Amino acid sequence: MTDSNSSDKNNNDPAAAARGSQLANDFTVSVHYDRRLYHEDIAASIAHARMLGRQGIVEGDDVEKIVDGLGKIRDEIESGEFEWNPDLEDIHMNVESRLYELIGDAAGRLHTARSRNDQVATDTRMWTQTACSRAFEAAVSLQTALVDLAEQHVDTILPGYTHMQRGQPVVLAHHLMAYFEMFDRDTTRFAQAAESADVLPLGSGAMAGVPYPIDREWVAEELGFSEVSHNSMDAVSDRDFIVEFLAAASLAMAHLSRLAEELVIWSSDEFGFISISDEYTSGSSIMPQKRNPDFAELIRGKTGRVYGSLIGLLTTIKGLPLTYNRDLQEDKEGLFDAADTVIIALESAAGMISGMTVNASRMRQAAEKSFVLATDIADYLVGKGVPFREAYIAVADLSKQCIAAGIGFGELSLADFRKASDLFDEGVMKITLESAVAARNVPGGTAPDRVRAAIAEAKQMLAEAQ
Repeated sequence: MTDSNSSDKNNNDPAAAARGSQLANDFTVSVHYDRRLYHEDIAASIAHARMLGRQGIVEGDDVEKIVDGLGKIRDEIESGEFEWNPDLEDIHMNVESRLYELIGDAAGRLHTARSRNDQVATDTRMWTQTACSRAFEAAVSLQTALVDLAEQHVDTILPGYTHMQRGQPVVLAHHLMAYFEMFDRDTTRFAQAAESADVLPLGSGAMAGVPYPIDREWVAEELGFSEVSHNSMDAVSDRDFIVEFLAAASLAMAHLSRLAEELVIWSSDEFGFISISDEYTSGSSIMPQKRNPDFAELIRGKTGRVYGSLIGLLTTIKGLPLTYNRDLQEDKEGLFDAADTVIIALESAAGMISGMTVNASRMRQAAEKSFVLATDIADYLVGKGVPFREAYIAVADLSKQCIAAGIGFGELSLADFRKASDLFDEGVMKITLESAVAARNVPGGTAPDRVRAAIAEAKQMLAEAQ
């Protein structure tokens, strides 16, 4: 049962008061992570100060002091000399406090015609645009690695899989180019997220605009924004652009995780399709023969934390009334972590693809020691006028007989084929892995000529993206 006088006792207890103050600091302070916005915060403040001077809102001498002081602060931060004070809560107040120390009362004029609400929204949009650009470039690097490897393996045949069961033969280049397509969609989404972030909120004030003759268009041009926000209430509370970046990052991580899973499987002794370079593997603490695909596994594992950042922010914003609410402080840690994760994952995947060794003979053996030509044999009967479903049944029975006898199609004689259908003739004996892949000569198919054309198109796309 709570003592009715406990509150009074705590009020008179310095230790309790100190604990309460420490809790407030620990719970509300954001400077330990939002100081990553220092470059954007200082750049936006310099542009804002210069605009105030251009508009005659702040005297020119004070503007020069402010700009000079902000430049010194940026140098201090980048040299590691800046002393971050958690008591000042966030990046904005730390910079402003240091500016007072450097230039005195003129520092107080910097915050004219702005609020921390539109200030942090501006900083975060600028940071997100840079993150989108870096993720885009990392994805392009991975695409380049995929195309380079694909170009070397247009004629390397392996089984294509559905349900992790060998299905039809494909060339390795075609398989790799499937991932090129996935990451191409990712680059598009990162570019779209950057476009969404490309709106200047500065000038919206706390929520209603500001009562000064500011020039928002000039600030937008100075900071590289394409347009200014249209509604001040929306501008200070909008975090859709972060959601879009996190969604783009999540899909990129999904694609990376799929690629990583295949690298893990393909590098196993059971498959032996590839060997991942030592740079991206590690040994076991007790099993000296092991080469663990750690980078691929970590990419696969880190996918969940990026998903978590997306779900976390969606949950944060789902019930917020207009306009700014302190809940939005929770937007940045997930953004920073997701950006760091997806960029290093893309870079790691590019390194693995560039450095891995392909065991082409093992891939071909896997295709030869299977029934991946079954569809082509059925299609052969279709070419003789047999309805596909009847041809399917005939070849399915033939496959079962081969499996029971422990042999493959390649070990069957023409007489064996004719037991399944008397429409089989010498032509069925000419069906090979090469003829099967060559037969898929349709747009998007695995025929080598089609794959070469796809690679050429991809190289042109990459050249334009540079």
